[in-house]
This record gives sequence, structure tokens and C-alpha cells, in this order.
Amino acid sequence: MNVFDSLVGQEHLIAKLQGAIQSAKNNEETQEMTHAWVFTGPPGSGRSSAAIAFAQALVCPTLGCGTCNACLSAANGGHPDVEIIRTEGLSIKIDEVRELLTRVAWAPSMGGWRVVVMEDADRLTESAANALLKAIEEPGNRTVWLLCAPTLHDVLPTIRSRCRHMQLVTPSTQDVAAVLQSRDGIAPQMADFAARVSQGHIGRAKYIATNEHVRSNRKVIMNLVLHITNVSEAFKAAQTLVDLATEDAKAAAEVRDEKEQEELAQAYGKGATGRGMATGGSKALKELEKEQKTRTTRMVRDSLDAALLDIATLYRDIMLIQSGHTDSLINIEMVEEIRALANILPAHRTIQKIDAIMKSRKNLGYNAAPLLTIEALMCALV
Repeated sequence: MNVFDSLVGQEHLIAKLQGAIQSAKNNEETQEMTHAWVFTGPPGSGRSSAAIAFAQALVCPTLGCGTCNACLSAANGGHPDVEIIRTEGLSIKIDEVRELLTRVAWAPSMGGWRVVVMEDADRLTESAANALLKAIEEPGNRTVWLLCAPTLHDVLPTIRSRCRHMQLVTPSTQDVAAVLQSRDGIAPQMADFAARVSQGHIGRAKYIATNEHVRSNRKVIMNLVLHITNVSEAFKAAQTLVDLATEDAKAAAEVRDEKEQEELAQAYGKGATGRGMATGGSKALKELEKEQKTRTTRMVRDSLDAALLDIATLYRDIMLIQSGHTDSLINIEMVEEIRALANILPAHRTIQKIDAIMKSRKNLGYNAAPLLTIEALMCALV
């Protein structure tokens, strides 16, 4: 077993990381090991998994066995020398970065390195990014920064110029299906379906394969687009799509939010003395509720983004049929409906609709109002 076994289709990257680990272990003065790395790749390619595997290998006595206490604790955030920064909000703010910089200033306590993995470096605010820049410019003697982002351009230019770039690629459908079957015990037919519609996103593929509700919602979303023939239906479809995303986000957040609030209240002494919470408890609860609201907002936007990607695959398949290529269709189960649309839709309109979908995704990323954005898109798809 090895910490890099979970990286699918990234052999080119694994070889470079293993070379850096060996160099670091031998304390060699080479160009293979450096203090700052940035991992980029499309969603689902495994950029965060690659960064965490690298962190595990750096603190592991045997270069990343994947089974020792150091590897296991580094992966779940329990290792004292490994910081994994995940944000569930819309951005990483300067206060969070300043707090992080205070912690990473300490020398390693167990492993030979203090490693910081930042999974969403593209969500740093400008002030937070500038604060991080100073730490990367003047790193600690045994500190390694591992930043993750969708593309290199999502990282501040002054930061990326000081990092070594590791580019991940989208795993093939065959590789993803094989992982679902061997690791998760998914039936071959379901594994193939999930691998295709997830477009190489291993995490989403597993989520689709194991969740009937998700598959049902996807079918509803795809059928919405097929039946838009006028502006009235476009507005109805937009409302339905936003409602689905909102319901899913709230359902996922509700139980978690309630548990977090209860645990925080107990931490401040609720129910222990009969006098309610200690001083500061009410303020802490309000801060938590604010964070939870931000997290739910992000979940809604992420759900909408996934839905737009699904819709984009429909028009991709239409474009393939119009160009005479049918050997790599994603939505094979809908091939008859796709052929019918391909016969009546001009090729230039197909491209325009794909562009409209991509523009809507970008607008959602800029925090545009979800319903207005989706309404504008659905009108463009008429």
C-alpha cells in the first residue's frame, strides 16, 4: 500500500513527487524539493488528494506507506505537523490566514517537516493572499506550503511565481469505472454510467453511483432542458432547478447545523449548571449560524454548478452527433432525444448554448443572484 495509490491516472505527477520526497529524506541540495507547491487540475482530478498524499509522505518514516500512525493522522487532520485548510464558505479571509501563520511559525514537533495544505487557494481574498505571500516569500526552515486551485490563473501571480506547479489531468472514464468497481464494489454497469456522467470526477462518480436521489434529480434536470420551447417554460424550468439545488443543500446542512449548534452550546456549559451558557456563548452561536448560512449558500451554488455541467454534457453530445462522431457520447441513455434535437437545432446554436452555460457558471462564481442567473440561461436555451 502507498499513499499515492488513490491518485488515478496521475503517474506523471507521482514520479515527480516521489523524487522530491526522496531528495528531502536524504537532505540533498537538489532542485527536486522546494518549499512551495501549487496543485492544479479540473474538479475531481484529485488535486487535494495529491497534496495530502504528498504531506503524508513527507512526515512518514517510510516515505508514505499509508498505514502508519503518521500517515493516517496526517490524512485526517490529526497530525501536529500537518495543517489541512478547508473552507466551506465563499472565501478564505485574512483573519483565518493570520491565525494560520501564527501556528505554522512553530518548528516541526514530530516529523521532519511542517506541512500546510490549502485546498481552496483560489478562494483567498486579496488581503488574505497578500498575507500568505509574505509567508511564502520568507518560509520557515522546514515548512512546506501545498496550495490547490482549479487553474494556475486562480492563484495570485506573485504567489504562483514562487511555487512549483503540478498539473493534474482528468482521469479516463475507464480508470474511474475501474476504481468504483474495485474500491467501492459498484456494479460494472452503474460504475460505467457514473464514470461517464461525472466526466472523470471520482468523488462525484461515487456519489452518483451510491445515491438514487442524485440520479433521479439529474434525470429531472436533463428533462427540463429537453422541454423548453418558450419563455414561460424557461422561467418555470429555472425556478425548478434552483428549488432542487436549494432543497438538496438545506437537507444536507440541516442535520449537520443542528448538531454543530448543540455541541457548541454544550461546550459553553448549556445544561451543566442550570444557568445557561457561559459568557460569550450567545455571540459564538451567532457567529456559527453566520458561518453555516455562508456554507449553505456555497452548497446551493455548487449544486447549481454541477447541474449546469450536466446540462452542458447534453449539448456536447448534440454537437458530437452534428459533427458525425457518436463514439464518445456521455448521455447514452438519452441518445434518441439527443438525436432528435441534433436534427432540428442549427450547429451554431448548439455552440451558442454551450457558451451561455459556461457564462452562467462564471457568473455564479462571481456571486450573481442564482435565480436571475438561471432564468437568463434558460431563456438563452429556448
